[in-house]
Amino acid sequence: MNRKIVWGIVAAVVVAAAGGAYFYATRPAPPPAAAVAPPTVSATPPPAAAPPPVENPVPASADTTPLPALEASDAPLRAALEPLTDAKALDALLAPEDLVGHIVATVDSLPRAHLDVDQRPLRRAAGDFIAVGPDDAAVESARNAARYEPYVRVLAAMDMRKLATVYQHFYPLFQQAYRDLGYPDGYFNDRLVEVIDHLLATPEVTGPIRLLRPNVMYEFADPKLQALSSGQKLLLRLGPAQRRTVRAQLRALRAAVARPPA
Repeated sequence: MNRKIVWGIVAAVVVAAAGGAYFYATRPAPPPAAAVAPPTVSATPPPAAAPPPVENPVPASADTTPLPALEASDAPLRAALEPLTDAKALDALLAPEDLVGHIVATVDSLPRAHLDVDQRPLRRAAGDFIAVGPDDAAVESARNAARYEPYVRVLAAMDMRKLATVYQHFYPLFQQAYRDLGYPDGYFNDRLVEVIDHLLATPEVTGPIRLLRPNVMYEFADPKLQALSSGQKLLLRLGPAQRRTVRAQLRALRAAVARPPA
């Protein structure tokens, strides 16, 4: 240990001792304390907290096909998703492996400030983000919408009720991946509904979005927009028509996976 640190600790102890001596030397001694019985320690540990109630239970699937192990689920899940949209386009966008785990991790992190790019279930959009104007007064280019069009087109072609049926069949694997992520008492479908509601709460923005570039990455010039979550910022990067499509599909998916209102 550094000698200065050692002497600093010694000095602190000496000062504390001197202060204590001064305190007791200048004040009358307190009366003797009454004897207090030691606290009773129960041999029975407190009961474990009950897990939170499930708000949006997923019913058992009518499909009785046995599920694969989580680590072997990529091919079966891809095969189940392909009939719902353009299979070739979907295959070009999906991550090559650990699809369930990546979906779960991404859904969970969308309301947070940062998104782990290594956990995305989709491949990165082609090309680079485009801004127009100087770094201190730029706006997002309308040409960025072309980067995201393949994703929006695949999503728009999907029937959310049929997607929910696939999700329902594979749900035990999604739940397993959610627990493996660090939520042993969590229920993934409740988290999914919560995240959909969070994304639907993204503020509406009209006109070009102003940007700043204080370093390598662009930021929203409006502090309120910059303070949004990673998922809400992703939604704002889409073109206006694309945002409307994604919002509509999110509402349809929510209706298919959430408990109907009483």
